[in-house]
Amino acid sequence: MNLFKFANPDILYLLLLLPVMVVLWIINNIRRKKAFLKLGNPDLVSGLMPELSLFRPNLKMLLGMVALSLLIVVVARPQFGSKLEEVKKEGVEVIIALDVSNSMLAEDIRPNRLERAKQALSRLIDNLENDKIGLIVFAGDAYTQIPITTDYISAKMFMSTITPDMVPRQGTSIASAISLAMKSFSPGEDKSRAIIVITDGENHLADPVSAATAAAEAGIVVHTIGIGSADGVPIQMTVNGRREYLKDNDGNTVITKLDEDVLQRVAMAGGGSYVRASSSNLGLEEVYGEIRKMKQQEMESVMYTEYNDQFQVFVAIALLLLLADSLIMDRKNRKLSKIRLFKVKI
Repeated sequence: MNLFKFANPDILYLLLLLPVMVVLWIINNIRRKKAFLKLGNPDLVSGLMPELSLFRPNLKMLLGMVALSLLIVVVARPQFGSKLEEVKKEGVEVIIALDVSNSMLAEDIRPNRLERAKQALSRLIDNLENDKIGLIVFAGDAYTQIPITTDYISAKMFMSTITPDMVPRQGTSIASAISLAMKSFSPGEDKSRAIIVITDGENHLADPVSAATAAAEAGIVVHTIGIGSADGVPIQMTVNGRREYLKDNDGNTVITKLDEDVLQRVAMAGGGSYVRASSSNLGLEEVYGEIRKMKQQEMESVMYTEYNDQFQVFVAIALLLLLADSLIMDRKNRKLSKIRLFKVKI
């Protein structure tokens, strides 16, 4: 199956201008209608202007909007991967273990802990070249979201879908995340492997230090990033469209705070480093800087190395629409309006 992508995906943001244009068009139509009504009785005024058409300008606007949308897609350069090759690169294997428990919705890190972590991960992926990356999400249990891969495009796509609802069991089982990550690396003893755990660290359901020790014994380095406030903050959630604080079974507001002690001990047991996140800097680049110092290994992967542009169809349709727009007049054609294909006798 061919891989589809846009060579210039940022151009697609121009599509956000289309709703603005539609709103302006509607406002202009409302003003024109009010001006028309000021001339007098609508039926009488229409009789005085038989060539006036209310449908044609709307049709021309629709054709122009669709044509503009297609031209924006053309400039973004849609492409299909056409050639698969086995590529050898030197890099390391890294698995990100991201906490998605409800406590990660706390807003002491803006916009909230989880969204801030996703933003930092997305930027990190943009800067990757040769490393393999995987993603595990965890709360009370851990699940593989992205298997170890060099397909950074798919990794970013799946990143945007991460929410606390992905893991039904609440809690923060760092040990489960580390254990699952250990099983998720490519087979081989001579590989450079690292785990980055991003979490607030509280409410661990099993001993994460023991899990980090087991990882270190297997030659896997465990780094931790602590995200959140050590003072504690409530957790804001949206329930039935309303913003309210998360409460426990007794009706008390749940307060979540960063547990730095456990994260420092996990990093120490795993032979890695601990970084505390802030609103301006998650600390992911610092941790990854340490990972880049590890021995680079030769890795084989299959990927698309050639892409064919597929904009021709979009250009053809856009040109046809623009041609139709230019042929359609704003007013009715007086001669054509006299043509009657069907005559009705009374």
